[in-house]
Amino acid sequence: MTSQAADGPETVVASRRSKLTPEREQEFFDAVLEQIRECGYDSLTMDGVATSTRCSKSTLYRQWKTKPQFVAAALRANRQVRFVGIDTGSLADDLREVARAAGDWSGKDTKLLQALAHAVTQDRELQQALREALVEPEVCALHEILRRAVERGEVAADQPALEYVPAMMFGILRVRPILTGEYADSDYLVRFVEAAVLPALGLT
Repeated sequence: MTSQAADGPETVVASRRSKLTPEREQEFFDAVLEQIRECGYDSLTMDGVATSTRCSKSTLYRQWKTKPQFVAAALRANRQVRFVGIDTGSLADDLREVARAAGDWSGKDTKLLQALAHAVTQDRELQQALREALVEPEVCALHEILRRAVERGEVAADQPALEYVPAMMFGILRVRPILTGEYADSDYLVRFVEAAVLPALGLT
């Protein structure tokens, strides 16, 4: 399925983008992501964002012609990397710090991932934006943590579990709300690392 305006006229075309201050643009991006978290992607409308930010719907369509393009831009603008800079000198302690960092934002970002889960299977641009904003930066940071551990000799380069560490960390963030109705907080994630991730890597 191609990117199409889900809630507005497809005939809205801008000859050129109007100028917005970075602060105003960020206000739009914050509003769209918050509405997705609270209401879901399907319930998000340009009308709703326009109302919450006190602007006209035509202003939004001039900037972003479709809802998927608008959401993709918001995701990219809010790209953050929480795991970069974690380097305690020990793989076990690095992964504990990863768990604590993930726990600090798990509720907010997990809710966003869940709300976009179906939409990203329908729109390639939206899927790529989600990966660029919330997935790939953290996976790259985890790979760097693991690479340093291999160089230090803490874990063998051919340890099969190395490949699955990102999947384990992202998987537990996604699945705990389904299993228990609660987001994975820092304490829970540290316990998960100690009980499941470290033993899988041959560490205690």
